[in-house]
Amino acid sequence: MRPKHILIAGTVAFAITIGAGFWNEESTAEVHIMIPDNPAAFDKVKTAATQTAIAPVRDELHQALGVTSDEEIYDALYNGQSLAEVAASRSRDVQDVIDLQTAQLSAQLDERFAGGSLSPEAYEAHKAELTEVITRSVTNVT
Repeated sequence: MRPKHILIAGTVAFAITIGAGFWNEESTAEVHIMIPDNPAAFDKVKTAATQTAIAPVRDELHQALGVTSDEEIYDALYNGQSLAEVAASRSRDVQDVIDLQTAQLSAQLDERFAGGSLSPEAYEAHKAELTEVITRSVTNVT
C-alpha cells in the first residue's frame, strides 16, 4: 500500500473514531413525545411543531470542512484530496480543522492517561508531537 493511501485510510479511520465518540449514550438527547388526550390540543401541538424548523445536528468535523456527510469526506480522500483541500474548496479555514482534530485527540489522550492506559512518558511524547502529526495528516504531507 502506498504511503498516500495509508495516510488517507488513517485520516478516515481517525475521523470515524472521533465521530463515533460523539454518539454515545451521554451525548445523545432523549426525545419524549407526549400525545394529549384532547384532539383539539393535538392540533395545536402539531401546528406548533410544523412551524418550528429544527436544524439537523451536524458533526463538528463536517462543519469545519463544510461538508454534510461522511461520504463526502470519504469520496474526497479516495479521489486524492487532503482534508485541507476539502476545507479550502469550501472556503473553510484549514487551521480550524487542525485545531478541532488536535483538541479531540488531545482529549482522548487525556482520558487514556487518566485511565492508566498510557504511561507518563508515552503521554508526554504523544502530546508533544500531536499538532505536528495532525497538521501533516490534514495537509497530506508525509
